[in-house]
Amino acid sequence: MARRLLGRPELGSVVGALAVFLFFAVAADGFLRPASLGTVLYAASTIGIMAVPVALLMIGGEFDLSAGVLVTTSALVSSMVSFQFTANVWVGAAVSLLVTLAVGVFNGVMLTRTKLPSFIITLGTFLMLTGLNLGVTKLVGGTVSTKTIADMEGFGSARALFASAFTVGGVGIKVTVLWWLALVAVATWILLRTRFGNHVYAVGGNAEAARAVGVPVRATKTALYAGVAFCAWVSGQHLLFSFDVVQSGEGVGNELIYIIAAVIGGCLITGGYGSAVGAAVGALIFGMTSKGIVYAEWNPDWFKFFLGAMLLLATLLNAWVRKRAEAAR
Repeated sequence: MARRLLGRPELGSVVGALAVFLFFAVAADGFLRPASLGTVLYAASTIGIMAVPVALLMIGGEFDLSAGVLVTTSALVSSMVSFQFTANVWVGAAVSLLVTLAVGVFNGVMLTRTKLPSFIITLGTFLMLTGLNLGVTKLVGGTVSTKTIADMEGFGSARALFASAFTVGGVGIKVTVLWWLALVAVATWILLRTRFGNHVYAVGGNAEAARAVGVPVRATKTALYAGVAFCAWVSGQHLLFSFDVVQSGEGVGNELIYIIAAVIGGCLITGGYGSAVGAAVGALIFGMTSKGIVYAEWNPDWFKFFLGAMLLLATLLNAWVRKRAEAAR
């Protein structure tokens, strides 16, 4: 039992999460209040929805630097299609899903066809989407933000699916928490119970060896990028239906946060190792830290310092856990 526990990728992140929780429970007076816990869960879920597919992609040995701005692209397409064509907002959401998936497939196809590093491919996509988000929004609407769609048909039902909230035991829960938990469950099932999950670990460990034994490397990596794109669509719709307008410059830099959450959760930069649960715990650590600093009334300028320190400590702890697990075999 202890040997199996040591072999789990998320062990280090779980220990870290407990330490962060106990620290802010003592250091921040309001941290354990129901309203505060709801805020922490919301912050964690908005990161976790994207950290889960990014973790799967990293297990498969690749990166996606366009994930942050793709969320904004998803929201912008949905909003502008709905507004400009005076359509039901669900039409805009459907078009946005197709466009977002197309970007994900583009990343996967370019990666597998050109053999260029995913860093270069997705950095190019990041820059193109950043320019398109700003340029098209200003061209269509004349400003850097979209027009409100709050009075359009279907907005209420879309908001209920992507941006509603409810209360459990005095804790306000955003629907994004349910999306997050559902994605973690599905991703865990895929990794541990399906042939595709075996393929993901195989291509991340050694793509050439995986190809030699019949693993469809190209299809696997393209599917992983499509998974990132789908979750970017979910996050984008949440962004849109929470505020009913979208700023075209949002999302830049968030891709690093998703990667950090995955690494804190036990994913290796080199691929072939990690878990969806670990990425979820990494997102939870991010949520607790970002909000715990506020509740402790510390200067938020220090947040990036703590985030960097956690990244280094988590990476060292994960490396130690792996060595102990390998030595115990």
